[in-house]
Amino acid sequence: MNLIMEPWPWYVSGAAIALVMLLLLLVGKNFGMSSNLRTFCTLCGAGKSSEFFQFDWKSQKWNLIVVLGAIIGGYIGANHLSTDVAVDINPKTVAELQTLGFNSAGKEYLPDELFDSGIWTNPKTILLLALGGFMVGFGARYAGGCTSGHAISGLSNLQWPSLLAVIGFFAGGMVMIYFLYPLIFG
Repeated sequence: MNLIMEPWPWYVSGAAIALVMLLLLLVGKNFGMSSNLRTFCTLCGAGKSSEFFQFDWKSQKWNLIVVLGAIIGGYIGANHLSTDVAVDINPKTVAELQTLGFNSAGKEYLPDELFDSGIWTNPKTILLLALGGFMVGFGARYAGGCTSGHAISGLSNLQWPSLLAVIGFFAGGMVMIYFLYPLIFG
């Protein structure tokens, strides 16, 4: 059964996120996806080789259900509730992305230039993915959380470090896309 629906308006999605954050705040929980990686690694036995992974993972099992829900929800949304595989973005943005080499911009949700199976045959791409993954992992750990944890949970709790982290995330993204990406792929 294919239930095609239009995307939810921002004010419905925003209110739903705010409600979830209020409920988490009331029960004393913090939301963040990177903390799930720590929990998952602990489940797999990483506590035997690193003190960082020695903690009561059972107190975080509720957050693993959040990950499962995100995976299931993403699958349902992409395969049963989407009318189009393209993201509705501004034509000017599409033109700018195409000048950077993203020929599928505005036509697909995931650009072939980044997510095609052929990327695994290019050593430069593999190196960049490994370096980017290391930097994201290190940055999330160094900042005490990931973008979702700081931007959604930390800001809703009015945490000053989260505001600084979110400003840093946005500044880093701007530097990457406007300065580093053209140098690497230009």
